[in-house]
Amino acid sequence: MGRSKLVKENTAAWIFLLPSFIFLIIFTLYPIIKTVYLSFFQSDLSTNEPVYIGLDNFKVMLEDEVFRKAFINNVWFAIGTVPTSVLLGLLLAILVNRSMKGSGLARTFFFYPVVIPMVTAAFIWLFFYTPEYGMINSLLKVFGAGELNLLGNTETALMAIMVMVIWKEAGFFMVFYLAALQNIPKELMEASYIDGASKWTQFRRIVFPLLMPTTLFSSVIATTNAFKTVDQLVVMTQGGPNNASNLLLYYIYESTFRFMDYGKASTVTVVVLILMLIIAAVQFFGTDRKIHYS
Repeated sequence: MGRSKLVKENTAAWIFLLPSFIFLIIFTLYPIIKTVYLSFFQSDLSTNEPVYIGLDNFKVMLEDEVFRKAFINNVWFAIGTVPTSVLLGLLLAILVNRSMKGSGLARTFFFYPVVIPMVTAAFIWLFFYTPEYGMINSLLKVFGAGELNLLGNTETALMAIMVMVIWKEAGFFMVFYLAALQNIPKELMEASYIDGASKWTQFRRIVFPLLMPTTLFSSVIATTNAFKTVDQLVVMTQGGPNNASNLLLYYIYESTFRFMDYGKASTVTVVVLILMLIIAAVQFFGTDRKIHYS
């Protein structure tokens, strides 16, 4: 009788999960399998049907200077945006977690960039960066400084995109850190205060270790976001100048929709998937062992 009830409960659970599994297969598993399959084929405008070429796509990809440039750019982009946006999110959370007048307004102000669509945010920052009449150059003219073309300079284009992404993501991570801070038992803080611990000691010995699960989660999300940046590049730089701001996902976008080379795009996508799996594995299985969840 007990076993029959267990079977009925499991059956009901699987029935409820079935729609999610169907969506997972159609929109996640099938595209991944199809992408891996196409990476071994030549599939572009010169072929009516995909032609099997083995690992040739991977060889051509590694020899492509534009791919190497986009890959290096993306690594630097991740190094610049991931720790900065996560750290800034933590600092903002500490700031608005205090009981002070206007803290609710400050939370709204810091979180507002998150709800703005990426394309809209790109246009906002395009107005800031535009030469001659952009806000930054207008302020420079007031102080008698020279004009800057941040998006048109190979040395500053990628950095300008980084600043926009950090501005966009910091409020997102602030919300998670704020929730984690509010879940820290007050008894721990009061006990450490009675024992004479300073604010810095409390943060270093109590607060920060308890925030490590949130830090791990935020780092994984920020790293994933760093390797799927494309909207703002389409609006602001198109990967220029001279591929100075070209990133992997924009490289895939161009290969697919501009050059119609689906085999090449699939090959780069496979590389990005493998890279993301490696990064996630290192973060979870390396950092996770040093994290206290209780």
